[in-house]
Amino acid sequence: MKIFVTGGTGNIGQHVTLALAARGHQVELLTRTPDRIPAFQTMENVHVVKGCLQEPDTMIAALQGCDAVIHIALGWGVTPEEMMMNDTRVTAILMDAAEQAGVKNFIYTSSTAAAGDLHDGMDETGLRVPTDLYGATKAATEVYLMGFRQYYSRKGGYGEPVRMRRNVIRPGYTFSSPAVPGGASQSDKRFQNIAEAIVAGRDLTFPAGDGTQFLSSRQIAQVYVQLVESDLNEEIFYALGDKFITWHEIAAVAKEMTPGCQSRITVEGEAGAPNLYCVDKIDRVFGLRFDGWDDLREHIQWNLDRAKAKLAGKTLHNPVHSY
Repeated sequence: MKIFVTGGTGNIGQHVTLALAARGHQVELLTRTPDRIPAFQTMENVHVVKGCLQEPDTMIAALQGCDAVIHIALGWGVTPEEMMMNDTRVTAILMDAAEQAGVKNFIYTSSTAAAGDLHDGMDETGLRVPTDLYGATKAATEVYLMGFRQYYSRKGGYGEPVRMRRNVIRPGYTFSSPAVPGGASQSDKRFQNIAEAIVAGRDLTFPAGDGTQFLSSRQIAQVYVQLVESDLNEEIFYALGDKFITWHEIAAVAKEMTPGCQSRITVEGEAGAPNLYCVDKIDRVFGLRFDGWDDLREHIQWNLDRAKAKLAGKTLHNPVHSY
């Protein structure tokens, strides 16, 4: 397939791009910074398109002839209007253009934030009750996508049905070491801060029960590949690890990886049993179930290596890509 990917050089997108290419798909990759990952410029089945979400003409031209769209890039804003204009409106334009171009499958990257506060066992059947503008933007875009079943011929009158399949992936905390030289990592700095404290021998204290169902970008890329190659329509999938892992546990592993480390790692308070998202659906539909620890140790080591290099005064590349 020929697949148009937004955000293909970012935290999640770099691994999705590599996974699609490895499966033999042709990737049309939208990025504002095409020179940032030179490896993608030399891959036979990856074509880099310079552009951004606020340039609809560029996106519309790039998706012509594509079989699928995987929309990962995030539009951001400060006010409600900016969030709506930069993400929900952009996605509405993109999915309409994709339908008009004959695209068969559209995958939108949402977030667990679309559903709102977590309760134990929350699954894809729950209501959307977002608690902030980011979650509201994601929830609104999901609703637009799912409601895009047909056009109107007039006010109150239905027109042509939409042929394009439309599906949603809801990631949680997704981390990544760079997949290729110059590649990306997540913007959150907690891994970096832990590594720098461990390397410097500083003490660390964490609230009890502070953690989540970590998943790596390499792992979540498998969900994108399975979904884009499927005939599913109007489905939502939570994509997280099946284990609750705390930041305290991550710091303890970082200390174990650092011989001679004198940092003391402590926990404040008491925590009960954690609430968990139910990830049975990706297992049931795709046979995918992920243990976050499979890639966490590598990511911890990558952060430790960077912390040591920084302490030694070496220049490091910035791994935070917008898209």
